[in-house]
Amino acid sequence: MHLHILGICGTFMGGIAAIARAAGHTVTGCDANVYPPMSDQLRALGIELIEGWDAGQADIGADIFVVGNVVARGRQPLMEAILDRGLPYTSGPQWLADTMLRDKWVLAVAGTHGKTTTSAMLAWILEDAGLTPGFLIGGIPQNFGLSARLTDSPFFVIEADEYDTAFFDKRSKFVHYRPRTAILNNLEYDHADIFPDLAAIETQFHHLVRTVPGNGLIVANGRDANLDRVLARGAWTPVERFGSDAGWQAGTPDADGAFDVSLGGVLQGRVHWALFGEHERMNALAAIAAARHAGVPAAAAIDALARFENVKRRMEVRGSVGGITVYDDFAHHPTAIATTIEGLRRKVGAARILAVLEPRSNTMKLGVMKAQLPASLTGADQVYCYGADLGWDAHAALAPLGDRVRVFDDLGTLVAGLAQDAQAGDQVLVMSNGSFGGLHGKLLDALRQRHADQTG
Repeated sequence: MHLHILGICGTFMGGIAAIARAAGHTVTGCDANVYPPMSDQLRALGIELIEGWDAGQADIGADIFVVGNVVARGRQPLMEAILDRGLPYTSGPQWLADTMLRDKWVLAVAGTHGKTTTSAMLAWILEDAGLTPGFLIGGIPQNFGLSARLTDSPFFVIEADEYDTAFFDKRSKFVHYRPRTAILNNLEYDHADIFPDLAAIETQFHHLVRTVPGNGLIVANGRDANLDRVLARGAWTPVERFGSDAGWQAGTPDADGAFDVSLGGVLQGRVHWALFGEHERMNALAAIAAARHAGVPAAAAIDALARFENVKRRMEVRGSVGGITVYDDFAHHPTAIATTIEGLRRKVGAARILAVLEPRSNTMKLGVMKAQLPASLTGADQVYCYGADLGWDAHAALAPLGDRVRVFDDLGTLVAGLAQDAQAGDQVLVMSNGSFGGLHGKLLDALRQRHADQTG
């Protein structure tokens, strides 16, 4: 079968392309911007890429067009040609469900925060146990070096996103996956561009709950009142909770981040790893519980986490110059920002944390979360915010932070100011769900130049 994928350079659709290619299909695709690293990865798989949405691609000979949610009516001539000519099309999640997941034991990881990391943990635990799972994850787990793969294993781990499926299917993506094991990590208001309120997201989560079979398992955050409300609407599947006394619990970590894991008050083992933060311990509990449902003993899962290498762009060290360490993190919601700073603080103690934020997500650009930003950043010693192209005043929103915050509308000026301010021992935490204009590399170059000038 020949698939032509619209929006192929996104992480999710690029993952579908890789899986389809591994299954033996011919795959081509197009996107508005075709550039590395995704373009290199896809071309290495033998996938032809076309930049742009010209209607001529309707004659490429595809058996089906797989449409990403970047596509909208009236914007892409190709989509209009597909509709006008009555050519077959489907969404990425629907194609995946119909062709790849139908006979799999799907382990789906849903939640506002921690989906990528928890999916990576779960895939790694299954891998370490010799189960060789397939997976599709919205980041690159460093234990694997790729975001998607197809295997002969019955197990498939998928990051289950609540964002909508396509312009013609406004249900959340995760409704398509029909998991046997479902993790509900947490639930907060997000995606203000498509959801009017928290209740609308809760409804989508309950649609997911309705699809889990009676012989499956729901692994739910026992501290989350929003998830309690979702499950109170009806659950027809056994539920195991984590973070609660009656369920899975993480003990107090030691100075190195190690912590005990218990189930119903009974010790299961001790995780030894380099990750820090309460959110990471909660992610670990969810992954251990889900893996246990797939047949991996808790002790084996706990042991596997000692070799878990996290995900690119999750507290990833991008470089260190003159005693200044630069991290890259995907945090873009106030809760994620706060927990990421808290985790780094536990790791570095009294060292200065310089938080650098790009409010880039659709929700952030709308300003829905701006009132929560100051509190989320209080754990940082200095805050640098890139305020260009926002629909709200970042200076005013962050004013409660006083002289600890600086707002920039020019990326070059931000880099220069940050490079000037940073001192040996500082921890520079860069947070964005995009590329941030290559800020990490530009900052490291500026720090190297400053270091050379000072030592030369």
